[in-house]
Amino acid sequence: MRQPKTLTMKRCLIILGIFLLIAGTGNLWAEGRFIDNQDGTVTDTKTNLMWAKYDNQGDIAWRDAKAYCEHIILSKYEDWRMPTIDELATLYDKSVKGYETDCGDWVKVNPAIRLSCGWVWAAENRAITAHVFNFERGYRYTDLMRHKRNFRALPVRTIKK
Repeated sequence: MRQPKTLTMKRCLIILGIFLLIAGTGNLWAEGRFIDNQDGTVTDTKTNLMWAKYDNQGDIAWRDAKAYCEHIILSKYEDWRMPTIDELATLYDKSVKGYETDCGDWVKVNPAIRLSCGWVWAAENRAITAHVFNFERGYRYTDLMRHKRNFRALPVRTIKK
């Protein structure tokens, strides 16, 4: 016995809907995690951190990066700081295509946060070295604090509840 066309069409639409829901779930969650506040800041709902939407847009040594992060006033907030290496790592997402930065690096970070190059200074330091996060490959390393070529500062603040 032959089924009516409308029943077959309904089944196809249901199957298609389920497929799209399953296939698109990862992207929907990732996009909803970062909220562009339309004031130069981005909120990460997973970590409860607010990030500057843009880095400092130029080469910077660690001490200057720290001062930049601590003295910037974005939106109505003045409690910005330099992020830890672990906080920076939460922005890296190896499953996304990412985007090309101004300096030519291809970074894997949500496009709500705009990096101008792939290396961002972290707060942890020792004598003459400090931690850096590489958003091209997703690894952490240390470098001399005086180095500045391709390094960036990205301010962050903790959202107080």
